[in-house]
Amino acid sequence: MAISPKAFAAFKARLARTVVGQNQTINALLVALLTGGHVILEGVPGTAKTLLVKQIALGLQAQFRRVQLTPDVLPADILGTHIFDLNSRTFTLKQGPIFTEILLADEINRTPPKTQAALLEAMEERQVTLDGETLALSPLFWVIATQNPLEFEGTYPLPEAQLDRFLFKVVVNYPAVEAEKQMLLNLGTAPHDHEPPLLDVAMILAAQQAARGVKVADAVVDYLLALVGRSRQTRDLALGASPRAAVAWFRASQAYAWLGGRDFVTPDDVKAIAPDLLRHRLILSPDALLDGVTVDTVIQGLLNAVPVPR
Repeated sequence: MAISPKAFAAFKARLARTVVGQNQTINALLVALLTGGHVILEGVPGTAKTLLVKQIALGLQAQFRRVQLTPDVLPADILGTHIFDLNSRTFTLKQGPIFTEILLADEINRTPPKTQAALLEAMEERQVTLDGETLALSPLFWVIATQNPLEFEGTYPLPEAQLDRFLFKVVVNYPAVEAEKQMLLNLGTAPHDHEPPLLDVAMILAAQQAARGVKVADAVVDYLLALVGRSRQTRDLALGASPRAAVAWFRASQAYAWLGGRDFVTPDDVKAIAPDLLRHRLILSPDALLDGVTVDTVIQGLLNAVPVPR
C-alpha cells in the first residue's frame, strides 16, 4: 500500500487544532509512531497529555486502552490472567488492557517495579507470556507512558534498562500565551471526535516500511556515530548512549525525514530529534549533578562539539 507524507500532514494539522500549542509534542509522537518506538510524556498535570493520545487513537481508527497505574496495580492487571470456568471445567484467558494497539500507561512511575517490568517483553517483542504460553500482540502495539516530574513521594523511578526501551522522552511544557488564549476561545466549539479517521493501522504499517526506505548517506551515519561516541567520552556523563540508542536514532532520523517529505536524511534531522531521544538515556556524573548541569545542556554541548558534515 503506497502512502504519502501528505496524509500525515493532514493528520498533524487536525491534532494541532484539537490540542493547541503542543506542535512539538505532536511531531515527536508521529515520528515515534513511524519508527514503531514507545514514548514517555513527562509534564505537569493539565497539559493535555491524555487528550492528545486519545485524539491520535481516534484519528488512526486504532484500538485504545488506558491504564491508570497506582502502587496496588499487579502485573496480572496489565497482562491478564487465566480464570477457571466451572461449567466447562477449563481455564480461559481474560485478556488485560495490554491486548490493544495503543496503550496509554498513565503515571508509570507510580507503579512498583514488578508491574513496570511486565511491560518489558511486550514493548520489546510485541508479545506476552502467560503461564508458559506466548501470545502475539498487534503489529502496531504502541506504549505511551506519562509521568509527573514534580511529585516523587510514593514513586518508583524506572531503571535505566527499562528507560532504554523507550524511543523518546518528550517534555510537555505549558503552551505559549497565544496558544492558551486560542484554547480558551475554542471552548464551546464542536469537538473533532466526530470527524472520520484520516489513517488506519494498515496505512501506519505501510508508512513505517516507507520510512525505513529513506536513504542515509555514509557521512550522516558517521556523524550520528560520532555523536554517540562523544556521549561516552563526555566528563559530565557517567553513562553515554547505548548501541540500542544508535539504532533508534538511525530509525527515528529516517522517520523524521520522511515526515518532512524527503527520501534522504540530513544532519539537521539527526540533530532535531537528539534531545527527545537522549535525555532519558544519558546519566549525569556526580560532579555534573553538584554543578547543576542538566542533561539537555549536555546534549546541546554534544551537538555543538561534533562537526556537522557538508
